[in-house]
Order: sequence, then structure tokens, then C-alpha cells
Amino acid sequence: MAYQGQCACGAVTATISAEPVTVRQCWCRDCQRISGGGPTNNAIFPVEAVVVEGELGSHGHTAASGNTLTKHFCAQCGTPVYATSSARMHLQTFRLGFLADGHGLKPSAAIWTNSAPDWAHIDPALEQWVAQPPAPVMPQD
Repeated sequence: MAYQGQCACGAVTATISAEPVTVRQCWCRDCQRISGGGPTNNAIFPVEAVVVEGELGSHGHTAASGNTLTKHFCAQCGTPVYATSSARMHLQTFRLGFLADGHGLKPSAAIWTNSAPDWAHIDPALEQWVAQPPAPVMPQD
């Protein structure tokens, strides 16, 4: 299945020609900041399956994991598009909200749950990690 996505103004688009390696809900403080207080919901794809068009801005910083996390966003409207980690440059983490309606993806795990606020509701059916989980396993060809 191919996934499509675009930012709020339409200046940045993406076509993704692979299934995600994993889909996660992240409760780290960085994600809470960019989401307005809740988690982000993210699909992780191999970089070679992704084509992004349009002007991106970016911002990098040292994340709680100790890795450099670079967030890429539309330079026009600021919509979050994807993030990369210095520890996993072969992967791009796309925000589910960037993907077109009907993508059908949903998180299978919640990560950085120790950073979630007391009022957070974390689905007990999800696999849960209190901090950084192991790297996602790449599918074998």
C-alpha cells in the first residue's frame, strides 16, 4: 500500500511506498510540547520508501534518549512532517496527522509513558515502554 500526506497549506507532500516498520504513540516531553500537551502518534518508515516534495524547515536538538532528534516541518505553515534520529538515520518518523485520511494506521505501542501527565489515558492494550524502546526491527525481504 502507498501512503500519501500533505501539510495544512499543501506546500509539502509525501508519497510512501512501504508499510511502516512500527506505529507508536510517544509521551516524551518533546512530543507533548509539539502536540499541545498529549502524545504524538507516529508511523516509522524506511527512508528509501519515502519521497517528500516541498520546502522543509528543520530543528535539531539532543533528545532524552541522548540522540540528536531533527524535526522537519513545512517551511510555510509549520505543520510537523517527520523526524529523524541520529541513531536511526535509515528511518523517518511521520506524524499520523500528516498522512491522508483513511490511512488505517494506529499505534501498537506507547513509549516514554513515564513522562505522561497524571491525567493521561494510555490504552492498556498497547505494548508500553517507560522510556526509549529498542530500535524497531526492520522486515526481512
